[in-house]
Amino acid sequence: MGRILTAYFRAFGQLSDPKTRAVVWKSIGASLAIFVGLYITITVVLKATTFIAIGPLEAFFDVVAQFGVMLLTWFLFPAVVTAIGSLMLDDVVAAVEQRHYPALPLAPGISVMEGIGPALKFLGVTVGLNILCLPLLLTPLFPFVYYALNGYLISREYFELVAFRRLDVATARDLRLRWRGPLFLAGVGFAFMLTVPILNLIAPVIATAAMVHLFEAWRERDTLPTKAAAGPSQPAGPKAIDATKPPAIGRADGQ
Repeated sequence: MGRILTAYFRAFGQLSDPKTRAVVWKSIGASLAIFVGLYITITVVLKATTFIAIGPLEAFFDVVAQFGVMLLTWFLFPAVVTAIGSLMLDDVVAAVEQRHYPALPLAPGISVMEGIGPALKFLGVTVGLNILCLPLLLTPLFPFVYYALNGYLISREYFELVAFRRLDVATARDLRLRWRGPLFLAGVGFAFMLTVPILNLIAPVIATAAMVHLFEAWRERDTLPTKAAAGPSQPAGPKAIDATKPPAIGRADGQ
């Protein structure tokens, strides 16, 4: 738990980096544009459509429908903002690595086009499973099921976003399974942030930055090598390490 909290604190500190803030604004803009567009579209459709040919009942139906749209927007916000954010969060990972782990070699990374497929798949699975949870909305079980489900899905998505830059798929999967307990707890925290107004706008960036710290700590613990892109590594200073060995995590911070 201490490692998770440390990762969160470092992630919030990452907001002082201009590159990280730029991603925050892009993610916020894209997510809000989608939901505002959805809300306006549904509102226009409701105004132009008569479901019940009785004035007061029609007005009541429109109000209920608009409330339902707002509720559904809140409910699905974590899935949508995570999927959108995953398309532009590679820059956040690179910024965290450059600031805290400068001895790491450059990672191959993934292009936007390569990330669209997994992002759409994640969005579809997450939205589908959350819709299946709707019958539990008015039961005491709902908060537990909601945060557990989204905690698992979101933690896995962000772990893969970070891990696939440095490890092959099989090795990344083995690492995820070995650390699935702490990973799940971190994911529940991510899911909770995504349901808190205002905080949910920066949650994808915080989750990404925190996941970089957790991944590097676990990779060092398991002594896993990292893959590197062709070309020069990031500037490492006088204490550069062998690119085939995991870096010392957090030593620059006295940890």
